[in-house]
Amino acid sequence: MGSYVAAIDQGTTSSRCALVDHHGLIVAMAQREHEQIYPQPGWVEHDPEEIRRNVGLVIREALAQVDAMPTDLEAVGLTNQRETTLLWSRETGLPVGNAIVWQDVRTADLCRRLGGDEGADRFRAQTGLPLATYFAGPKVRWLLDHDDGLLSRAEDGELAFGTMDTWVAWNLTGELVTDVTNASRTLLMDLETLTWDDDLLDAIGVPRSMLPRIVPSVGVIAESGDPLSGVPFAGILGDQQAALFGQACFEPGMAKNTYGTGCFLLLNTGEQSVRSDNGLLTTVAYQIEDKPACYALEGSVAIAGAGVQWLRDNLRMIDSAEEISDLALEVEDNGGVYFVPAFSGLFAPWWRDDARGVITGLTRYANRGHLARAVLESTAFQTRDVLEAMELDAAIELASLKVDGGMVVNDILMQFQADVLDVDVVRPKISETTVLGAAYAAGLAVGFWESLEEVASHWAEDRTFTPEIDPEDRERQFRDWRKAVERSMGWVE
Repeated sequence: MGSYVAAIDQGTTSSRCALVDHHGLIVAMAQREHEQIYPQPGWVEHDPEEIRRNVGLVIREALAQVDAMPTDLEAVGLTNQRETTLLWSRETGLPVGNAIVWQDVRTADLCRRLGGDEGADRFRAQTGLPLATYFAGPKVRWLLDHDDGLLSRAEDGELAFGTMDTWVAWNLTGELVTDVTNASRTLLMDLETLTWDDDLLDAIGVPRSMLPRIVPSVGVIAESGDPLSGVPFAGILGDQQAALFGQACFEPGMAKNTYGTGCFLLLNTGEQSVRSDNGLLTTVAYQIEDKPACYALEGSVAIAGAGVQWLRDNLRMIDSAEEISDLALEVEDNGGVYFVPAFSGLFAPWWRDDARGVITGLTRYANRGHLARAVLESTAFQTRDVLEAMELDAAIELASLKVDGGMVVNDILMQFQADVLDVDVVRPKISETTVLGAAYAAGLAVGFWESLEEVASHWAEDRTFTPEIDPEDRERQFRDWRKAVERSMGWVE
């Protein structure tokens, strides 16, 4: 048996590769950022070729960190930014253009036209999703509508469509595949049959000939090529499902929240696909080969860590993301300032593509520290919006919340999150649960780990944040947050 399982994490801002040992410890990690391309307001793109190159580089760099060879790997798993969409030539393997990123809102008018008289819920019964700019299917349709030659090429079987998992898998194995978690984010897959649905394809206008094969999340798919020659490619999970898996949330009622570029709260609902009446998504959590799928309710927030990046890159208020803590500590509270980061509209539970970012409550008293604190607090407030909706849909009340992702190292944010939710917030010793989830999926497929119980035994707590705020103050702040959210809506006609 090999010494490690490799996990590739193709994320929104960077690509990473980690090597994980049998104890669930990350022994090597390499990372490379890629360019964020903004051709117009509301548009976000990535260069697929840059990502392809970076994935190859981080694989080699991670192996080099521990002097490992592909023969030292038992399997490789993949996790990825979901919904980001691209098309490429099956013959040459070259993309036809940049990928449209999940945050991109160019399909807003198309989504309204597709909804027609039924509106955003037209496909919810089959897909568990609202018609929104977030999802991949309308992005494909937009690409086909805006290039006369692409539609005929797609219908002739010349083009392939994929989200980033499909692109990475294609370049590593030559196979055109996607797993059930990523397929469930396209508006093209039936949530119960786990297959592409002809009615959905016809309604949205996507030729079936473009589509990848849907596979389970856990199971051997193919043998990898360079730079992982001979290593079984054995697991795929969308990034938020991978975090759920990495947090060992294998039982119904278990939940996690990931704080990355966006913020994503997932609740395991078991083999039951619970439809939301409160603005949440029904999604596939994972599927182990030859077993029924496991489902989740999800609340998706578009801007979390990206708000901190905005302070750094656009306003130049900080030189690094880590500096926001020191800036926020310069003040005792937010000074009445609230920041609603609706740069790409509002996602769950509002689904308002007409919203845009606002800063409210400004007085001459407000300073940089208040804005920094407001940016951090916006993530916690958005999480409460989602959790309240989730508790209504699932008829449960969470006693604690597992957290992960890059922002959880920020103790100010984690304490405020516990305060505003009035529940314990539990941070694991290993916060890189997304890459762990991909590793666990691949390792389970090849027997590197024997069971979900063995995987769960690797999870360990780092710290629990307990609510400390006065209840009246908590509710006052949340009321003010909701007023700020209302003022963000209706900016785009």
